[in-house]
Amino acid sequence: MLKMRDSNGARMLTLITEQFMADPRLSLWRQQGTAMTDKYRQLWDELGALWMCIVLNPHCKLEQKASWLKQLKKWNSVDVCPWEDGNHSSELPNLTNALPQGANANQDSSNRPHRTVFSRAIEACDLHWQDSHLQHIISSDLYTNYCYHDDTENSLFDSGGWPLWHEHVPTACARVDALRSHGYPREALRLAIAIVNTLRRQQQKQLEIFRTQKKELPHKSITSITNMEGWVGHPLDPVGTLFSSLMEACRTDDESFSGFSDFTENMGHCKSLEYQHLPAHKFLEEGESYLTLAVEVALIGLGQQRIMPDGLYTQEKVCRNEEQLISKLQEIELDDTLVKIFHKQAVFLLEAGPYSGLGEIIHRESVPMHTFAKYLFTSLLPHDAELAYKIALRAMRLLVLESTAPTGDLTRPHHIASVVPNRYPRWFTLSHIESQQCELASTMLTAAKGDVRRLETVLESIQKNIHSSSHIFKLAQDAFKIATLMDSLPDITLLKVSLELGLQVMRMTLSTLNWRRREMVRWLVTCATEVGVYALDSIMQSWFTLFTPTEATSIVATTVMSNSTIVRLHLDCHQQEKLASSARTLALQCAMKDPQNCALSALTLCEKDHIAFETAYQIVLDAATTGMSYTQLFTIARYMEHRGYPMRAYKLATLAMTHLNLSYNQDTHPAINDVLWACALSHSLGKNELAAIIPLVVKSVKCATVLSDILRRCTLTTPGMVGLHGRRNSGKLMSLDKAPLRQLLDATIGAYINTTHSRLTHISPRHYSEFIEFLSKARETFLMAHDGHIQFTQFIDNLKQIYKGKKKLMMLVRERFG
Repeated sequence: MLKMRDSNGARMLTLITEQFMADPRLSLWRQQGTAMTDKYRQLWDELGALWMCIVLNPHCKLEQKASWLKQLKKWNSVDVCPWEDGNHSSELPNLTNALPQGANANQDSSNRPHRTVFSRAIEACDLHWQDSHLQHIISSDLYTNYCYHDDTENSLFDSGGWPLWHEHVPTACARVDALRSHGYPREALRLAIAIVNTLRRQQQKQLEIFRTQKKELPHKSITSITNMEGWVGHPLDPVGTLFSSLMEACRTDDESFSGFSDFTENMGHCKSLEYQHLPAHKFLEEGESYLTLAVEVALIGLGQQRIMPDGLYTQEKVCRNEEQLISKLQEIELDDTLVKIFHKQAVFLLEAGPYSGLGEIIHRESVPMHTFAKYLFTSLLPHDAELAYKIALRAMRLLVLESTAPTGDLTRPHHIASVVPNRYPRWFTLSHIESQQCELASTMLTAAKGDVRRLETVLESIQKNIHSSSHIFKLAQDAFKIATLMDSLPDITLLKVSLELGLQVMRMTLSTLNWRRREMVRWLVTCATEVGVYALDSIMQSWFTLFTPTEATSIVATTVMSNSTIVRLHLDCHQQEKLASSARTLALQCAMKDPQNCALSALTLCEKDHIAFETAYQIVLDAATTGMSYTQLFTIARYMEHRGYPMRAYKLATLAMTHLNLSYNQDTHPAINDVLWACALSHSLGKNELAAIIPLVVKSVKCATVLSDILRRCTLTTPGMVGLHGRRNSGKLMSLDKAPLRQLLDATIGAYINTTHSRLTHISPRHYSEFIEFLSKARETFLMAHDGHIQFTQFIDNLKQIYKGKKKLMMLVRERFG
C-alpha cells in the first residue's frame, strides 16, 4: 500500500497494531516473566520496522506525523508493550539513535525507561528530509564535486568527488528502507550507494588511524570498540537493507526503475535469478557494479567488531541475521571481480585493529567471527589459500571463555566502560557459538589434509582456542574419518592430529565426570591402533596422565592384548612381546594404585608371565587386609581356583571371610554362595584347611540356616576326598563330637536359639506357621549332637515359660513338639 502511495497504509497498520496490543497473552507473559515465541517476536519487530517506514515518509505532512507520534507514544506507555531487546531487563544504555541533536546522549542507564519496539519509530519522528545535501544525493545521479578536498572527518564528498552521507548508520539505512517502501526505488538506491561509499571511506580512515596509533604506541594493546551495537542483528537491519536495495538493482534494468517498481522482497528465489554486473551507475567507481557494492557492504557489516548484546532474543537474532546474510551471499557465484573484493576486505579485516572483529586484538565480549570466517575461508581457499588460513586461524579465538582476556579501553561518549567489563557475560547462545567454532576448525582440518605444516598450525589453534572436551572429541573423530577415507591410504599426519586431540580429551576429562568417557577411551585405543604399535606403547607408558587405573586395565591394556589388535597390526613375535610387557607393567602399576578395581584384570593380563603373575598375586595379598572387600576377594579367589591354584584360592577365601559379617536374619544375602563355595573348597583340600576356615565362618556368620547348610555338607563326605591332582583320599567322615565340626555344631545351635528369641520379640500371627517350620529345622540340627534331644526339649520348655503370653503360638508349639 505504501509503495502504491495509498494513504490508507498507515490506517491499516494502526488497526493491525491495535489488534496486537490487545493480545491477552502479553500481560500473562509479563506477569509470568516468560518470553514470547520467536515467530511472534519477529512479527513485533516487523511492526516496529513498518512504523519506522511510515514516519520516515519523505512527503508526509507535519500534522500526520504529529498524530502518528501521539499514537506511538500511547502504545509505548502501555505496561505490556514489548521491549526491543526481547527481555524484561536490559543493562546496556541506549546507544542507538545518534541523532545530530544528541537526544538523551548521556542519560544515566539506571534511570532510563526501557526501549520498546516503538522507541525507534518515536525517535525517527524527529528526523526530516530537508537537508540540502541529502536532497541532492537522492534526487540526482550527477551530484558530484571533483574539486572537493576530502580531509575532514565529516566531508560531504570523498576523494573521488562522490557524495557521502554521515549519519548514524542504522538511521541512514532506515531512510533507504523508507524510500523503497514508499515507492522511490531510484532515490533509495542513490542513498544506499552514498552510505556504502561513506562506510568504505570510514573503513579506510579507521585503518590509517590504527596504523598511526600502532606506530606511536607499539606496545599498547588497543581494543577500543567503536560499536556497542552491531549492524548485523540490529532491530533496523541496516546491512540487510543496503544489501537488498543493491541486489534489487542487479536484477532490474534501468527502465523499470522509473515510477513504481515491483520489488521482490523475498530473497528465496535468488538461485533462479541471474545477478549481473550492470553498467556502472554515475555514483560508482570504474569497474564497480551494484553487485560488487552489495557484496562489499555485506562483508563490511559481517566483519564489524561489535559487543555481544544482552539477552537471549537479541543474541539469537545476531546469529540468525548473520546466517541469513551469509546464505544470501552463498547464492552469488564468485567471479574475478568479486574475488578481488573478498581479497581486499579480508586483508582489511586482518589489519584494521579494533574496528574489525578479525583484528589483532579484540574485546573479550566481541561477537565471535567463526561463522563468517568459515564462509570467507571456503570462498578464498581456491584463490588465496594463505589469506584464507590467516582469516580462519585469527577467527578461532573465543575470548569470553579465556580467563585472562583483555577487558579493553571502551572509548565512547557514554560511560560504557563502567557497564560492560564488570558484568559477567551471560552468553545464552554459547553452545551454538562453540559448535560454530568447532565447524570452522573441522573445515580447516578437511582442507589441510596432506599438508603437514598447515595441519600442525590448525592443531595448535584447536588446542589453544577450543575449551570444550566434547567439541575437541568431535574434531578428533572428524580428523580420524578424513584421514582414513576408504579410497586412499591413511593420511598419517592427520591421524597423528586425531590422536593428539584424543589425548587432549583424555587429559581434560580424566578428573571430571563425563558420561561419554568410556566411548572416548575405546575410541582413543582404536585411533592409536591405526597410528601404529608405537602409539599404543606410548599411551600405555603414560597411562596415568590419560586414564584411571580401571580404564587402563579393563579397556586399554585388555584391548591392546586382544587377538584382533595383534592381527590388525601384523605384529611379529618380538613386537608382540614388547607390547605385552608394557601391558603387564601397566597392569601391575594399576593394581598397586587401585587394587580393589584392578587386581583381577592385572592377574588376567599377567597370566603368561610367571614373575608378573606372582607380583600381581602378592599385591592382592598385601591389599586384602586393608583395602579390599570380601566381594572382590571372593571373585579373585574363584578366578584362582578356575586357573588351577586351589591353595591360593583358599588363602584369598580365608582373607575374604575375615571381612564378612552375616547377621541372624540375612538368610538371602548374596555372599552366602561365596561362603558355601569357600567351605566346599576347604573341605576338598583336607581336614587341616577345613579346621582353619571353620573358626572364621563361626566368627563371621550368625545366620542359623547358612551354618546348618555348611554343617550338613561337611558331614556328607570325607574332607580331601577329591584332593589335589585328582588323588583320592580314603579317610573317615569327620566326627561331630570333635573339633572342628563340634565348634560349628555348637555355633549353629547357638544361632538357632538367638534367632528364635529375636523372631519372637516382633512376631505377628500371620508368621506363626512359618515360625513352627523354622523350629522343625532347628530340631534337625539339635539332634545332630549326641545330647541333642535333651537340649531341644529344654529349649522348648524355656520358650513355653518365657513366652506363655503368646497363647495361640505356644499351643501350636505344644501340638508339634509336645
